[in-house]
Amino acid sequence: MTYSTLMVQLELGQPNTDVLRITADLARRFDAAVIGIAGCQPMQMVVGDGYICGDLLAENDQLIVAEMAAAEQQFRTALAGSVGALSWRGNLSCSSIADYIARAARAADLIVASTAPDIADVQRRLNLDDLVMQAGRPLLVVPPAAPLLQRVLIGWSDTRETRRAVADALPLLKMATQVVVVELDYANEQDAAHNRLDDVCAWLHRHGIDATAVTAVSHGDEAKQLQGIANDQHADVIVAGAFGHSRLLEWVLGGVTRSLLVPVGRCSLLSH
Repeated sequence: MTYSTLMVQLELGQPNTDVLRITADLARRFDAAVIGIAGCQPMQMVVGDGYICGDLLAENDQLIVAEMAAAEQQFRTALAGSVGALSWRGNLSCSSIADYIARAARAADLIVASTAPDIADVQRRLNLDDLVMQAGRPLLVVPPAAPLLQRVLIGWSDTRETRRAVADALPLLKMATQVVVVELDYANEQDAAHNRLDDVCAWLHRHGIDATAVTAVSHGDEAKQLQGIANDQHADVIVAGAFGHSRLLEWVLGGVTRSLLVPVGRCSLLSH
C-alpha cells in the first residue's frame, strides 16, 4: 500500500506555501502523482439584499479566473521537478467547495489541505468538517510552519473511525522515524487500554512498523492532553479518527476532532 496519487487543495488569493511544501515532500517520498485543486462558489445573491449590477458580477468572475490561474501557477512552480505527473483542476461551482473536492477525491489516495483561513468570504472558504465527512479518503490538514512528517503520534480510540485512520496512514507510518500510539482513558480502564494498544502495536509490527504504546489517565480535556503528549514526543503529525462521537456533540462540547481540524505546529491526518 502506498500513496500513488496526492490531491492538494489550494486556497484562492493565498500563498499556499506550507501546504505545497508538505505535498512536495510527500510526492518525492512516495514517488506520487499530484493533482492540484481549487474551488470557488459564484457570488451569492439573496432576495432582499438589494440589486447587484452586472458589472460587479462580471468583475467578480474575472477576479476568480485570475486567482485560479495564480493558484495553478503556484502549484506548478512549487512542484516542478518533485514529481513526474502533475495535473490541475479548478472549478466555479454552485455546490460547496467541500462537495467539489470530495467528488474529485475518487482520483486520489490522500487529500492535503491547509487549515482554513479566517475569512468571511463564503465563496472561497472550505469547510474541513464537511470534507473529512464526505471524502472517503484520508485528509491531511497542514497548519502554517508545519514540520515535514517524520515522527507520528496515533491518537487511539477503539472506534471504527480510528481503525480506518490508522489503516489509511500505513504508508506514512512505514516511512516514519518514530511511531507512538497513545490512548487516554479513565483510571479503572488502564489495563484494558494496555491490552488494546498491545493489539495495535502487534498489528503494526506485522506491517513492518515498530511502535511504542503510551497510556495515560484522561484529565477531561483530551484534546489538550493529546497535544501535550504530542509535544513531549516531538510529533510532527497526529493520526486520528474524525468524529468518532456525534458530530453535533463535538460542535457543542468541543473535542479532539475539532482541535485536529485547526492544528497548531503540526499536521493532522484524519479519516472518517
